[in-house]
Formats: sequence, C-alpha cells, structure tokens
Amino acid sequence: MSDPTHLPTVNEFGQRVGWPVAAWTVRPALLDDPMEGTHCRLERLDPARHGADLHAANVLDSEGRNWTYLPYGPFATLDGYCAWADGVAGKDDPQFWAIVDTRTALAAGVASFLRTDRANGSVEVGHINYSPRLQRTAAATEAMFLMMRRVFDDLGYRRYEWKCDSLNAPSRAAAARLGFTYEGTFRQAVVYKGRNRDTDWFSITDAEWPAVRAAFTAWLDPANVDDTGHQRRSLADLRTP
Repeated sequence: MSDPTHLPTVNEFGQRVGWPVAAWTVRPALLDDPMEGTHCRLERLDPARHGADLHAANVLDSEGRNWTYLPYGPFATLDGYCAWADGVAGKDDPQFWAIVDTRTALAAGVASFLRTDRANGSVEVGHINYSPRLQRTAAATEAMFLMMRRVFDDLGYRRYEWKCDSLNAPSRAAAARLGFTYEGTFRQAVVYKGRNRDTDWFSITDAEWPAVRAAFTAWLDPANVDDTGHQRRSLADLRTP
C-alpha cells in the first residue's frame, strides 16, 4: 500500500529524488506515561509489580511454545523470570511494557518499543509475548493499537516496524491482521538459540495510519461486538474501502 501523493520528484539535474518532507524535525523521545484503553492498560515493566503475574500467566503455556521465536526463555521459576525482567526493565531501548488486563488487573503479557530512530521518525515493536491469558482477547488487539497510537498520534513518527522470524507463521499472520505491509526478507539476518533466522520485515507508515486507526476504532467499538462477545467484522474487513 502506498500514498499516491508521495511520488518521486525531479531535482535541478533531472534526477528522480524522494518527495519533500516539509518542516521535518527530530521526533520526541518515547514517553513513560501509561497507555490507557478499555480492555487493557500498558505500564512500564516493573518486575516487582508485574513479575509474579507475568510468570504465573506464562507457565500456563506448559510446553513453552510462546518462547520458540524469542531469543530468551522459557523461565521455569519466578526467580529466573524476574532476573530476566530486571535486566530489561527501565531501559530506553528496548522500552518494555507490561500489558495489564483491566478485567482482572493482572499483567498478562509484554511488548516493547525498540530500535528507535528519532532522526528519521522510525520505531519497531517487538519482544511481544502474550501469555495464554491474553491471547485471542480484545485486550491483545487493543494493546497493539495503543502502542501505534502513541507512536503516530502522540509523537508524530512516520514509520512503525514489525520484524519476525520468517518461519514464525503466527507472527506473520498477526502483522497482516494488524495492518502491516510485508516489505521483504533479510536472509541469514540473526543467529539465536543456536540456529539461523531469516527475518521478515513489515511496516505501517504515517500515510497508512489513518485507515489503520479507523479500522481499530471501529473494531473496538461496542457496536461491533455481538451477543457472544465476538467482533462482528474483522480488522481486515474494516480496512477495506
């Protein structure tokens, strides 16, 4: 998907160059303020406050499948999980967030902003780990929307990235569902857990964001929820003009 108003221009030498980005300035640093939604609240990861909830939620994944495509974990003990969380909490990049389900007031997953490039207005979402308590819930989708809204609406960034192991089919499907556009595969990009990773790249740009935002808003609207608690229309359907 591209914006037809963003077409190459021609410079004084007759060479095709990118379109002007008027009055561009370095983007603000990421914020620490919580992100509030209807179904969830995102808080900066705090092992003392969130560690026990997150570990208890993660061990419901008894086979450890959620950790297959992450470079760390699984963690058999609370101490082990909190030791990892202590090592990443409080950093600016990656900036980890705990996803708290507002129905239970329990943290049930994490996600982070990373590879923040303020000069070019780009940031990536990653380290996403949804426990079984969070998977396939409205809170899971809303958490991604809140993070996008922070980046585009609050801070004025122009590019939001999603990257994953090219063999991680659930992650690739999630990126497409959430409105990201596939850009390509970086072959032999990473070695982790003793194996190769080819990395698939996806993005949403600021030109695409209004349509993506409108779809999320409509999807989360109570009018889109049927009597069984399921959304009547999918995100992909709502993005269709």
